[in-house]
Amino acid sequence: MSEQKATNITWHESRVERTAREERAGHRGVVVWFTGLSASGKSTVANEVDHLLHAQGKSSYVLDGDNVRYGLNKNLGFSAEDRAENIRRIGEVARLFVDSGTIALTAFISPYSADRDQARELMSEREFVEVYVNASLATCEARDPKGLYAKARAGEIKGFTGIDDPYEAPESAELVLDADTKGIEELGAEVVEFLESNGYLEL
Repeated sequence: MSEQKATNITWHESRVERTAREERAGHRGVVVWFTGLSASGKSTVANEVDHLLHAQGKSSYVLDGDNVRYGLNKNLGFSAEDRAENIRRIGEVARLFVDSGTIALTAFISPYSADRDQARELMSEREFVEVYVNASLATCEARDPKGLYAKARAGEIKGFTGIDDPYEAPESAELVLDADTKGIEELGAEVVEFLESNGYLEL
């Protein structure tokens, strides 16, 4: 847990209660945390789910790993310490989205189980849905849309997840997607079905 450095601060409660925000949205606030190797399809699936939820009139938003590093986390690299801080910050941002009654769809490699567990601990019970986008290293390397695996194999990128830095796969994710054999539309539909069948898309 990070040290609280700011002093002389006071938490201010909102005049609009979370229940009122959820009533307006018509559903509960929840974070759907997509994790998996680079090129496993996390961002693409998250955006497919966002599209499907938007079509249903739900309030959702994608927090994408690369996009967040352009702004909020632009000062962080890819060391273990920076990765941990990256996930800590996005966990806090996701919590704000949940409090607003929004379905936050986060797409981050988030390779270390301890960091994902810390993000889960920020939420109350049933506010965190971990989705493991399970694609093999071979599949991800074959896709390699950004050419990152090739650079890592050539030694041009150090500390790359799956090559010379570990990925700790979830042991008890709420949902595991077979991203080796299934297409994006099918995977997106699986996530929405999970949310529907578990009561996340209603009050």
